Amino acid sequence: MNDQGDAQDRDRWARLRFSIIGPLLAAPPERGELRAALVALSAKTWRHPVTGLPLAVGRSTIERWYYAARAANQDPIAALKTRVRADCGQQRGITAAIITALAAQYHAHPSWSAQLHYDNLRAALAGAAPLPSYSTLRRHMKAQGWFKQGRVRRHSTPGMLAASERLQQREVRSFELDHVNALWHLDFHYGSRKVLTRHGTWMTPMALAVLDDRSRLACHVQWYGDETAESLVHGFSQALQRRGLPRALMTDNGAAMMAEEFAAGLHRLGILHQTTLPYSPYQNAKQESFWGRVEGRLMAMLEGVDELSLELLNTATGAWVEHEYQRSVHSEIGGSPLERYLAGPDVGRECPGSEGLRAAFRLEITRTQRRSDGTVSLDGQRFEIPSRYRHLQRVHLRYARWDLRRVDLVDARRGSLLCALYPLDKSANADGQRRALEAVNQAPLAVSSPGMAPLLRQLMAEYAATGLPPAYLPTDAEHRP
Repeated sequence: MNDQGDAQDRDRWARLRFSIIGPLLAAPPERGELRAALVALSAKTWRHPVTGLPLAVGRSTIERWYYAARAANQDPIAALKTRVRADCGQQRGITAAIITALAAQYHAHPSWSAQLHYDNLRAALAGAAPLPSYSTLRRHMKAQGWFKQGRVRRHSTPGMLAASERLQQREVRSFELDHVNALWHLDFHYGSRKVLTRHGTWMTPMALAVLDDRSRLACHVQWYGDETAESLVHGFSQALQRRGLPRALMTDNGAAMMAEEFAAGLHRLGILHQTTLPYSPYQNAKQESFWGRVEGRLMAMLEGVDELSLELLNTATGAWVEHEYQRSVHSEIGGSPLERYLAGPDVGRECPGSEGLRAAFRLEITRTQRRSDGTVSLDGQRFEIPSRYRHLQRVHLRYARWDLRRVDLVDARRGSLLCALYPLDKSANADGQRRALEAVNQAPLAVSSPGMAPLLRQLMAEYAATGLPPAYLPTDAEHRP
């Protein structure tokens, strides 16, 4: 029987005993009449406090209860409780030699089950010492906290061994912040089903989810074909635009999360990046719980779809998140994620526009300018630097490795953008025309392209407002870089 059951039984026995001797305490008998009162009580039948069967109590037993309760005048109930055995919590059938052998065996093989420990201990002792029963040995292991642990791989890395040792020595506690948008969780997840691509191949999609810590609200969920920094920035930027800027973000140590573009973007937006310890997914347990909901409900409802595409999967995911997950009651928080998110309190901040986010998630590097033609080499391509910056030997550039359409020259001291750089067009330079050199010491000019004509921009806006379908369907070649 467990400790809680023992405590409840002791309380029931104490109440029964007090109900038997209570009249004697309320109206103490006169001198010489106590024995007759005890005999009268022993002649009665009482109900057993555990089984409910009829119970008879002897005179001497009632007399002992009476004197014990009278002596403990301040707390008679405690005096009437069943005493705890002096050897409680100790296994008398386990000797010191067996305990020593079992401890050594458990620390050598913590992934073994209790039955496997028992069988190996019996083989190791081989009659050298009397072996207790399996239930006795199992109770001793539970009392010592020797529970079955995850199996360590044969070729474990030092990081995996350190994580396993830390999990054994440090307690695990759940946590929750007091404000909405104080902390977000972000993680990728391999889908349980493959999707059919436009190229006629099967692909395992990756889901990116961003959750708010306090409300468990899904800020954004989207499936991608890979786990790259480009996909991460694309999905996380949508979460920022929908919910605002959080104060902190918790991720694992994946390559995409550690990319320079992502880390620099979080720094420029004022978001503290907190990473979980290596090989410790339990630190991001809220995210793992969300993946269970995704697989258990969303993916289960898509079992009847034979040709599942990435577009259909994202459409179904968006509908499920907004109309079921966000509005369902969460047992941990006692309400729906959407209700708790709206209830606040909120410490989020306003999110910049799309251009501001694209400019934030970029890395900054240093290159040497070629004095012969005023160009720099970047990822195998050459970019022209305006002649007014020809005096700079080392130039600082800001760009994203997946998008070379926007490369900016940066002031190394102030961090401000000086101008945009464009790829070298050798065919255009073949006409022989050259611009005059600009003055080096003049104030930087805000160079910007005039862009589209106002009339054409107006016509395009009017066409979009009509609600007509797109004017054309793009080919697959237009999606390729």
